[in-house]
Amino acid sequence: MGEAYLRYSFTKGTVQEVDHIVEALDLQPGDRVLDVGCGPGRHSYELARRGIEAHGIDISARFVEIAQASAPNGATFERLDARALDFDASFDAVVCLCQGAFGLMTASGDDDTVVAGMSRALKPDGRLALSAFSSYFVVKHWEGADFDADTGVNHEETEVRDANGVAVPAELWTGCYTPRELRLLLDREGLRVDSISSVEPGAYGDDPPTVDTAEFLVLATRA
Repeated sequence: MGEAYLRYSFTKGTVQEVDHIVEALDLQPGDRVLDVGCGPGRHSYELARRGIEAHGIDISARFVEIAQASAPNGATFERLDARALDFDASFDAVVCLCQGAFGLMTASGDDDTVVAGMSRALKPDGRLALSAFSSYFVVKHWEGADFDADTGVNHEETEVRDANGVAVPAELWTGCYTPRELRLLLDREGLRVDSISSVEPGAYGDDPPTVDTAEFLVLATRA
């Protein structure tokens, strides 16, 4: 997709999302944040503009290239698989938003591996902001969804457009979660869940979980 990614509507709420995350995690200028599955760097850019040091990682070499090309002071990027995070108590906070690296790798244990790496990357009492797709929403609202009730994975046939606007067929598999599953998963990896709210891209807030919103936003603290 390259730079075409930033033309999609779900990327247009970046400022609001970061405003909420900064307040919810009580981030301060000089704090260090790891942005897991950063894509072309939109959340890292906004964090850096607020004086927060952001380090973005993504498996896509092209996205990392785009992010590095216009990075503001305080934002750095590297190509890295989220399943291979090797940071040790290095960050005040970790963010993983818009299913950047959580819920998109549906092989057995991969989401657990990503969460474990994010937990290790946090300093003691460091904070996590993680978004996850809602199983409830898929089952209730997604017409034609091919949802596997056994694995919690939704299969979708769609198309994406490259930087020149050329459409390419694509198949997506998204791991979906309930709030209870998220609490159990994070607790197992040493993360105390502080809150779970129902959110939409560009409309992050503190609304309690419902069955009518596509995403959950989890805030947690490393024990």
